[in-house]
Amino acid sequence: MSEINTEYLQRCLDTLKKSYEMIKSVQENTIEYEMYRNSLVKGFEMTLEQSGKLLKKKLNPYFASKKAVDNLSFKDIFRNASKHGLLNETSLNNWFKYRDNRNNTANDYGQAFAEETLTLIEDFINDVQELKKIIDNE
Repeated sequence: MSEINTEYLQRCLDTLKKSYEMIKSVQENTIEYEMYRNSLVKGFEMTLEQSGKLLKKKLNPYFASKKAVDNLSFKDIFRNASKHGLLNETSLNNWFKYRDNRNNTANDYGQAFAEETLTLIEDFINDVQELKKIIDNE
């Protein structure tokens, strides 16, 4: 199987980590805080989507056709990764939690959603780093 390019995922992760570092350095209820929070939410969304896309590529060898993999929903991608031993149950549940949070974005871009996303960021960063290792075959 050809190597999967994870450079963009790493860039998303680096940006997310920097935004998280910056938000912790400013006071809440300031424009700077809102800027970094907005950056974190967008970075979370982009990193989540990229993670799913790359994991889908990693699953190709487990399916009879690329079309079968292409038809998987986001959660099905992660279910199959767990089924094939790429993810453990705890990690799988975390990814479901991240996706559910992301789905709430479509309905609520308010402060409550953004603050909820912030509570997930540390675990999310760790899980993305682990997923990247899996995709990179490390």
